[in-house]
Amino acid sequence: MKISGRIWKFGDNIDTDAIIPARYLNTWDPKALAAHCMEDADPEFMKKIKPGDIIVGGENFGCGSSREHAPIAIKAAGIACVVARSFARIFYRNAFNMGLPIFESRRLWARVDNGAEIEVDADNGLIRIVGVAADPFPIPPVPPFMQELIADGGLMNHIAKRGVK
Repeated sequence: MKISGRIWKFGDNIDTDAIIPARYLNTWDPKALAAHCMEDADPEFMKKIKPGDIIVGGENFGCGSSREHAPIAIKAAGIACVVARSFARIFYRNAFNMGLPIFESRRLWARVDNGAEIEVDADNGLIRIVGVAADPFPIPPVPPFMQELIADGGLMNHIAKRGVK
């Protein structure tokens, strides 16, 4: 899996309320959730992004409640993936269950600014900053079964595809 896009950078401890504010949790409609993605972290976020863009976060991205709405909102907003220094464990699992690719990189955050373009090569475990001659950043590989979840669009689609009841 290879993903490239322009980045939008956020700091440490971006919680699920910043990703999708609780006041919008009266729906499971992905498009309705996407309309408010990152609204409390950056009120103009949805006006600035384009499909295929990438969120780069600091430490503990997705902390807070265990709501699945957060990765749903990010994915439905058209964000191709999230790269962060670290993820809250429940967000990490929810992201894969919802089919949102996420990657951990301890070094990338300090080396990029908003608008930079990166390429994520999940198969080889590398992130490269486009237009910068530096060596790529190694990232932990995504296990093959989790790559299958992403390719299938999330856990429920994965189960349905395999005919498990």
